[in-house]
Amino acid sequence: MRLPDTAQALVRTFAEFEIIDAHEHLPPEDVRTNQRVDALTLFSQYTRTDLITSGMAPQDYEAMLNPELPLDHRWGLLRPYLEHIRHGSYARPAFIAAQEFYGFDDINDDTYRPLSEAMQRQNTPGIYHRMLRDKCRIRYALTQNPASVRADDLLLPVMRSDPLSTARTWEELAVCGRDLGESVATLDDYLLVVEKAVARWQDNGAVGIKIVSQPYGVPDRAEATAAFESLRRDAHAQLPVMNPLRDYVTEHLLQVAARRDLTVAAHAGMWGDFREMAVQHLIPIFVRNPQTRFDLYHMGMPEVRTTGVIAKNFPHVWLNLCWSHIISPVMARSALDEYMDLVPVNKLTAFGGDYVTPVEKVYGHLVMARENIAMVLGRRVDAGLMTEAQAIAVARRWFFDNPMELYRLAGNA
Repeated sequence: MRLPDTAQALVRTFAEFEIIDAHEHLPPEDVRTNQRVDALTLFSQYTRTDLITSGMAPQDYEAMLNPELPLDHRWGLLRPYLEHIRHGSYARPAFIAAQEFYGFDDINDDTYRPLSEAMQRQNTPGIYHRMLRDKCRIRYALTQNPASVRADDLLLPVMRSDPLSTARTWEELAVCGRDLGESVATLDDYLLVVEKAVARWQDNGAVGIKIVSQPYGVPDRAEATAAFESLRRDAHAQLPVMNPLRDYVTEHLLQVAARRDLTVAAHAGMWGDFREMAVQHLIPIFVRNPQTRFDLYHMGMPEVRTTGVIAKNFPHVWLNLCWSHIISPVMARSALDEYMDLVPVNKLTAFGGDYVTPVEKVYGHLVMARENIAMVLGRRVDAGLMTEAQAIAVARRWFFDNPMELYRLAGNA
């Protein structure tokens, strides 16, 4: 990407930063190295949305990623749609990764076979450190994956609140208890299970808990008890998705997180009917829980302005730009420019790759994040609003210092 001179200079400086990757879904490395990978792996995950909305059948997408099928057949499934998505921001990290790690300037009819061979050759133990630590200069990646429940020297877990907070049947409640060696007979028994689960997570190195923005009711113990008892009395009963037990347990979980000094990450915005995950749903939770630290994901896209105002008004809410840079670089830059006016610079985190299997694409996403931040800060330098040294100091906070402080990572060093 061609950048103005000031932005280009900033990108070069940013490339020397050690960074915190503040949101991934990476499993332990051996999960990746035990899989067969190829050029089609680079079009997994977020490119699914663009491929299917451009016309690809969902079953063809699933077949495209099935390594048991012949590579040529799977390439043939992708090929008619590749030109539809090639210039989109979801696809760009794949092309960056193919060039940077495997030496291919394009992914096309001539390169998909040798690229696939090169990817499989490098799919060996140490790939995470080679790609994440050596190439990206990532000290820690905060990951949310059911298989990554113990910290290591690179991956630090952020644990999902479900199924603890979303159990809707008696069996689901009982399973949560049995997982911790506890029987559940009363609501207080279940709240104790929640506390013990969080303690176990933290003992295993978890640095945060994740919730999702949804409409939540005001937590009410009497209503939660009634919902709990309805399940205890009828083993076949099932609560609706939004219910008083969920509201009460979620509130308890947030209070436990505050007592244990854990950050609560909150997904807001994108996916499906994004109105159901609108960032505004979280405002009552922020109001009720001023002692809990919240890391608000994805700029709340597409409600980027509302998200900025929330971070401006609530001292315990931070903004995490994870995923945002590949959803829409232009929207991310526009919002970040406004956040410079709205939000103190100690409340922003620059980057999270948000990938599962295609670890190569973390680097491509990081390239785009550096470009976005350099363009926003570079324009301010060129306009005389800040010096280049100040821009570098701000970016260093966003890429490293802020997430280190927010997630209390100094103890992991």
